[in-house]
Amino acid sequence: MRPASQIEWRDPNFTRIKIARRDLILHRDIAALAPEILRSLSALGSTGESGAGNRQSAFRINIGGAPEMFVRRSRRGGIAALLLNDIYLGTIPRPLTELALTVDAMNRGVPVVEPMGAIVEWIGPAIYRGFFLTRAMPGMTLWKFLQTDDDPVVRSHVLERARAAIETMHAKGLSHADLNLHNLLVTQAGDSFTVMILDLDKSRLYDSPLSPAMRRANLARLARSARKLDPAGKYLDSDAFAILKLE
Repeated sequence: MRPASQIEWRDPNFTRIKIARRDLILHRDIAALAPEILRSLSALGSTGESGAGNRQSAFRINIGGAPEMFVRRSRRGGIAALLLNDIYLGTIPRPLTELALTVDAMNRGVPVVEPMGAIVEWIGPAIYRGFFLTRAMPGMTLWKFLQTDDDPVVRSHVLERARAAIETMHAKGLSHADLNLHNLLVTQAGDSFTVMILDLDKSRLYDSPLSPAMRRANLARLARSARKLDPAGKYLDSDAFAILKLE
């Protein structure tokens, strides 16, 4: 077992850049664009537009010479959000840990969106704001897909792909800290669909497949998410739960 904070994040495909109070770990393909990336981050939310995701903290950014990317600003939930919002404490910033873990998971064959970097803005000693960058993928979250596609054959196929992605995640040793319908991305290539796993913040990667108990815990988390979002079962009925192995 390897706690996420102990995973080596340094990778030959990434380079480290220091700009003022900001630490950037960027994929080598976009490293030369660090100043432009920082300018894009500074403009996030300035138009009043809400971001994507359950905390509305993910934004698309387009920079000349770089692939389209999603940047997720670390933002707290619950009561802590009222006090700290996007401020975190610690000497091992969570975005850097997430980058290391996501790269490792991708190399193992877990279906995750390609990570492009992590950025930490130091406000003071052990006080920071964080950002996580991924390559933008066409598609929508599983929750949004279920709300917009009413073809029962397609829905069943996509749910089966979601189950396959989760089973691969478990077989490769990844325990997701917040598996929910917002963190499963449905993408389409031609007539086929793929489901990818998002947001590995606070997740853990193990050296062996997850135990049955840990798999059940991940699926229970997903079931709670589904019941909270869809308490009447309008979009996720008993058949859908059975396909996802939530019952």
